[in-house]
Amino acid sequence: MRVLIDINHPGHVHLFKNLYFELKKRNVFVLVTATHKDVATLLLQKYDIPFIDLGTYGKSKISKILQLPIKSLQLAYITWKHKIDCLFGVSFRVAHAGFLTKRESFVFDDTEHAKQEIFLYKYFATKILTPDCFEKDLGEKHIKYNGYHELAYLHPDHFKPNLETLKEINLKENDIFFVLRFVSWDAGHDVGQYGISIESKRKLIELLEKKGRVIISSEGELVGEFEKYRMIICPTKIHDLLYYSSLFVGEGATMASECAVLGTPCIYVNSLDAGTLKDQVKYGLLTSLRSDKNLIAITQKKMNDLNGEKEKCRTNSKKILNEKIDVTKFMLGLIK
Repeated sequence: MRVLIDINHPGHVHLFKNLYFELKKRNVFVLVTATHKDVATLLLQKYDIPFIDLGTYGKSKISKILQLPIKSLQLAYITWKHKIDCLFGVSFRVAHAGFLTKRESFVFDDTEHAKQEIFLYKYFATKILTPDCFEKDLGEKHIKYNGYHELAYLHPDHFKPNLETLKEINLKENDIFFVLRFVSWDAGHDVGQYGISIESKRKLIELLEKKGRVIISSEGELVGEFEKYRMIICPTKIHDLLYYSSLFVGEGATMASECAVLGTPCIYVNSLDAGTLKDQVKYGLLTSLRSDKNLIAITQKKMNDLNGEKEKCRTNSKKILNEKIDVTKFMLGLIK
């Protein structure tokens, strides 16, 4: 068996890293390909995962459109050249490459509003795999599993928080600190969407600083006044930071869902929602807002009892871990 794993986002590195390492332990040939998105290739380097660099899609809309078929053909050639048997990814190019080379493709998705991406892979993928809370029916190829993407790497069998990470940034276990996540809004499904305004960001930081330290994780450039808050730890250690954080506030769905699984109080602010996040709201793990209108008031309410919020989320996260599956094990079961 020869397996290809394709990476198109930092979250995909986390999603598939344990699949990669488990397959390597079993002496299975595994090839990783990656395009540049935020810190995706840096994460691969830090995890010591070799990869074939597929470059970028470019920044302009025209460039991105032109690169769509090019990247699919690139991946198809690599699949043929290395005699790959099956492909894993969260991208249409995995589906296209598998279709063109008559190989199995397993496309994982948890983003219902990514309509363009779904259209591009739906008719070509061998199997489409989503959490069971995914709100769309993608047809006969669609398999739903009882879990989230985040349970492929934050399940207790794969993740243990490391206190040493806090020491690197002069923090201790019981220190109060807050993690904020701002996104770049350059993904195809982000067009016309919005999160936290610059004015609300200022008010939010001012409020949080009264009680603890503020750390910002940002997908793009930060406004000059926010630069001093930028996260300076290695991105492979972000989940340690999220686990020990007193509160997370952000525009990024992946990091919000990670906090929910870890049992960290979380406020997600984005005009877009997703089935995974709605499911986590039901578990009492997430506050999900479509705008920043009430953000400051809700944040203040949570700050009034940070210990109580953390205890409640830790308890509720245990329910998820007891009721849902280890997604890496599920992936391994797909390989025959």
